[in-house]
Order: sequence, then structure tokens, then C-alpha cells
Amino acid sequence: MNLLLTCEHAGNQVPECYNEVFSDIREVLASHRGYDPGALEIARFLATEFNAPLFICETTRLLIEPNRSLDNNQLYSEYSQKLIETDHEQILERYYYPHRNGVEDVITKVSKPVLHLSIHTFTPVLNGNTRAVDIGLLFDPHRRSEADFCREFMDGLELMLPYLTIKFNEPYKGTDDGFTTHLRTKFDDKDYLGIEIEVNQKYIGTEKWELISVGLKEVLFDLLYEGK
Repeated sequence: MNLLLTCEHAGNQVPECYNEVFSDIREVLASHRGYDPGALEIARFLATEFNAPLFICETTRLLIEPNRSLDNNQLYSEYSQKLIETDHEQILERYYYPHRNGVEDVITKVSKPVLHLSIHTFTPVLNGNTRAVDIGLLFDPHRRSEADFCREFMDGLELMLPYLTIKFNEPYKGTDDGFTTHLRTKFDDKDYLGIEIEVNQKYIGTEKWELISVGLKEVLFDLLYEGK
């Protein structure tokens, strides 16, 4: 199985030509709304350990949301929506299509099946509600290959990280609009497994953060290699 990693919310960079749009919202840019803190660290660690290709988006999601489809009303934030249509077209060409088309192109060319892990993190409290999950495995329950893989993945993670709460399709559903959802329309179940891994940001900077990264690696190694 070919492993491919992506990180759609790797950074909160603002291209210089759009600095004025975000000059008054630096705190928002630095928050979970601007990017996924810690996600790039995990993605790079796994890509290095497995010598796997890694595609990242370091431009802030507040300019363009690479994990949303073109017809999604969250594609542009309330800040970038104010830009004119020609700006939107340029943003798509420079920051949206290169990532998504590049990943799809690789999946098309390499041998199958492909395991695509899209790495994300989430804020522990959203709209006053505390999320009761530490690691979420997001997938489409109707795709047997994804469901089978995630069951084995969860079993391994629960043994490796017994003090954490690991759930399927939390804090979001794996069938919600996203990059993996789009790629499932392009590739058959037997050829493509698109799994989003969501990690709670409350562990950033703690000992458990490193243990989570190592735990993901160890279980993934067992699934990809030890089971052969």
C-alpha cells in the first residue's frame, strides 16, 4: 500500500499582496481559525519516518480553504470574500489548485492501493463546548477498505495510547465536504483510502504530544508492514 500524507492547514502565512486584508486580525490568524497548530509537525514526522511524499498548504485557510470544494460557502472566509472576482481566480490558481491537483496526480500515477492520511488538529473547545475526543479517525463507513483499516488502526492506538479517547468520525464526520471526500469520487474503494487524522490541540507542548506522534507511527508501521 502506497502511503501519501497531506496537511491542508499547515500554516497561517499571508501572501504579501494580501497583507492589507489581514492586517487587523493577527490574533485570528494565530488561532485555530488561521491554521491547525501542530498538524505540520505530526505530518512531517510521519512523512520522514516512512519516507512518504508530503503535500502541505502553508497559506492561511482564511485566504482559501483547501479542504473545501469549490461550491462550498466556506471556501473563502469572511475576510477573503470581500476580494474581487479576479483576486479569487488568482488565489485558486496559486494556492488551491496546485495542492489538490498535485495530490490527485500522484495518486493517479502510483501503484494502488494508496493510503492517504490527511493530518489535522482541532481546538479542544469550540463555541463553549468541550470536545470529548483526543484523536479522531475520519472516514466513509460505506467504503469497506477505509472502515476495515480504521478499525485496525483504532485497535492499535487504544493499545499504544490507552489513556486517550479515540473515536471514529469525531469531532467531524468523515463524509463531510473535504479533500478526501472529493478524492473518493475520483478513485475506487479498492484503489484509494482517504483517512483524516484529527488530534486535540490541548496536548501541544506536553509529553503526550510526542507520545501521540510516536504512537501513530508505531501502529501505522504494524499495519503497513508487520501484517504482511
